[in-house]
Amino acid sequence: MTYSQRHPGVIYLHNDSSGGPYLYAVDAATCTTLAVLEVEGIEARDLEAIGSGRDARGRPILWLADIGDNRDSWPSVRLHRVREPARLVDGELRPRTFLFTYPDRPHNAETILTDPASERVWVVTKQSARGQVYELPRLLGKGRVAVAQPVARVGAFVTDGSISPDGSRFVLRDYVDAEVSTGLPPGADPTIVYLPVQLQGEAVTWTADGSALLIASERDSRLLRVPVPRVAVTSVQ
Repeated sequence: MTYSQRHPGVIYLHNDSSGGPYLYAVDAATCTTLAVLEVEGIEARDLEAIGSGRDARGRPILWLADIGDNRDSWPSVRLHRVREPARLVDGELRPRTFLFTYPDRPHNAETILTDPASERVWVVTKQSARGQVYELPRLLGKGRVAVAQPVARVGAFVTDGSISPDGSRFVLRDYVDAEVSTGLPPGADPTIVYLPVQLQGEAVTWTADGSALLIASERDSRLLRVPVPRVAVTSVQ
């Protein structure tokens, strides 16, 4: 899930594989679904991540990542970009789709990190020992396969991540805890944030003021708010 840059207090969520090409705009305080948005013409093979950014003209956009690859076998994976809607009503979103791969071999991934102020995107692989952060080229081309480049190593079983709305920090979570780092990837000064126990916890984003995380699980319908320790909030001025 990810926060809205147009609508205060709103987050966007999507289902895992087999959930269809749909985004759900949800009130983060009441969990009320405000709009169901269909992304036109995409296969939704294994949607695993969503992020907020801005296009070259400064308009709010959403990135939807079809990057799940449990068998490490796809020759390329897909990243869809849509304009964030100005009005929260049921409807359709027209995507622009980009293909990318990794420089060594296919990888399973469930996480993207997206700069809220630009079109920069990073993908984080999900591996049993240690994962890897890869940066995508800043100029993605339609119709060709881009090659992401490694920039950092991370822990095992990363299931989601998000860059804070002010771009000063980012969070990565696994099934147990989260880690907040300063700056954009690769980041620095990581701080552990202990999460409530969840079965298959696979979603995280930030509150609009950056003071807390919102987390969700595939086995739990609740949206939980987790305060970020003060050291993680104030480490970047």
